[in-house]
Amino acid sequence: MSGVTNRFLSNATNRIDAKSRVSVPAGFRSVLVERGIQELYCLQDFVYPAISVGGPDLLDRYERQIASVDPFSPEANRMSLLVHGGGVFMRLDAEGRLMVTDFIRDFTGIGTEVTFVGRSDHFQLWQPQAFQDAQAAAREARFSSRPA
Repeated sequence: MSGVTNRFLSNATNRIDAKSRVSVPAGFRSVLVERGIQELYCLQDFVYPAISVGGPDLLDRYERQIASVDPFSPEANRMSLLVHGGGVFMRLDAEGRLMVTDFIRDFTGIGTEVTFVGRSDHFQLWQPQAFQDAQAAAREARFSSRPA
């Protein structure tokens, strides 16, 4: 897949409804359709207070990484704890909404709004201010490391 339309790009913030559902941005839903993704693998990010969301290929990628090391090693054990113990499968409803569960809220601090953040082959769910802060810190680190 090399087309621009099959990547998760940009970001958007949507309000969570009274039933704890949030509409996934139309552009992100289009990528899911184009990639044939119906079941979503949701994983607690290893670095940020965000939930990474992708298709089964996202889980496959992490499992390949785990399989590349000794399965009895502390590294494989820790990785499995994060990938399998910090992940769930979810589906969008017929209107393209995702349930914002306690699994998501507890890890991210999401309250009434969700910021969807494109990460090329997957997207993430963020508490809006946490995303703005992390993006500003990443931009500052990127620009401060440039030679003058």
